[in-house]
Amino acid sequence: MIKLHKLDGYIQTILLAEYADKLLLLDGCSRADVALIKHFINDTLHRPLTDLTLIVVTHMHPDHAGAANKLRKITGCKIACANVVGQWYSGFDGKLMHITDLLLTRYVANKKKRPQRWLWYSSTLTPDYKLDDGDSLPGFEDWQALATQGHTDRDLSLHHLPSNIIYVADLIVTTRKGFIPPFPIFYPQRYRNSLMKIAKLEAKSIILAHGGEVNLSQQEFEQVLAKAPTEPMTHWRSVKAKFKQILR
Repeated sequence: MIKLHKLDGYIQTILLAEYADKLLLLDGCSRADVALIKHFINDTLHRPLTDLTLIVVTHMHPDHAGAANKLRKITGCKIACANVVGQWYSGFDGKLMHITDLLLTRYVANKKKRPQRWLWYSSTLTPDYKLDDGDSLPGFEDWQALATQGHTDRDLSLHHLPSNIIYVADLIVTTRKGFIPPFPIFYPQRYRNSLMKIAKLEAKSIILAHGGEVNLSQQEFEQVLAKAPTEPMTHWRSVKAKFKQILR
């Protein structure tokens, strides 16, 4: 039996799957979430930290990978991520993007009126397991990894097969105006394919990293698809667009 705990993380929903003999963290969270996760496992679940056996990093953004390396060091757990060659934040441009993403995380935290926390984490990740589309999670065969690229080149969604619930990370976000695509989207066609892939699974519910557990109708999926860009929507393109507006 599985019990899926939903915690209010620094800027995102944290999902921790509890089993009789082990724990699964569905994403790498932010560096600011380490203390919360430790407290929840020790003081709420009354379990040792070593019961955390696997963390899946769905992609390398600060609120999805920031706590992974630290928690592996503390608990001895393993880390899994998508089987994609290279590091997301590679090269000089990658380092700049890493810093920009940390600043965006700080901006979101400020908007949510969160206290200042240490957010820095390594821009590189050496996983213990690399997952292809359709792979079962090591040690958690009731979960299936789904490649849902577009937001980045290595996005994963996680499908709990017995309950037909899917954690889609940043594939969709919710605002006061409804469901929308995330920012950035580096690969628009991959994103559109990923969105349709999840829609076709007809999940009982989906869980958003930014929005919690929701039920999306086919019409709502189509509305998100209609809002999806047809060209890359990235940090650099946004900066260039802002400059053009200023210079007009």
